[in-house]
Amino acid sequence: MTSAPRLERQFFNRPTLQVARELLGTRLVRLEGGERTAGIIVETEAYIGEEDLGCHASIGYTPRTRVLYGMYWMLNFVAEREGFPAAVLIRGIVPTEGLERIAARRQGRPRGQWTDGPGKICIALAINRAQNEADLCLPEAEIFVEFGENIPDTCVTNGPRVGLNGVPEPWKSAPWRFVARYET
Repeated sequence: MTSAPRLERQFFNRPTLQVARELLGTRLVRLEGGERTAGIIVETEAYIGEEDLGCHASIGYTPRTRVLYGMYWMLNFVAEREGFPAAVLIRGIVPTEGLERIAARRQGRPRGQWTDGPGKICIALAINRAQNEADLCLPEAEIFVEFGENIPDTCVTNGPRVGLNGVPEPWKSAPWRFVARYET
């Protein structure tokens, strides 16, 4: 597949909900030894500031909240201005490149389950601690996002974020998860 222009820093330096929505249809790329593994982003979630009780940053600035993470490595893109704890969690992609590498890493699982969760994406694209705090806007970045297809609003649903069972309202039900219907 041919590459497209990369998203630049100003794309991410905007309101987190806007970034989360507009990431749908873009292409997440992981370079490994010059080889591309990639997929179209089809699901995102926004986490916005210390007031958002669904966000790890709600406990304030600590070494743990310096970057957002969970039980598995998960891919979050920091949004908004420097010093403000906001990020977009990449929850789902449709693999388009490096399918053999992804299949080997997700061995024994059907293709539809290779990258349908944030931890699965990191396994499929070999994203781990070595990429923690990586700057995806640098020219030499091994992980970056390319412009892709514009997903019309009629093909996007939004609703509550996943897994916030112990989080109080209104944060538990905030419609900050975006899902695109995407046909390959």
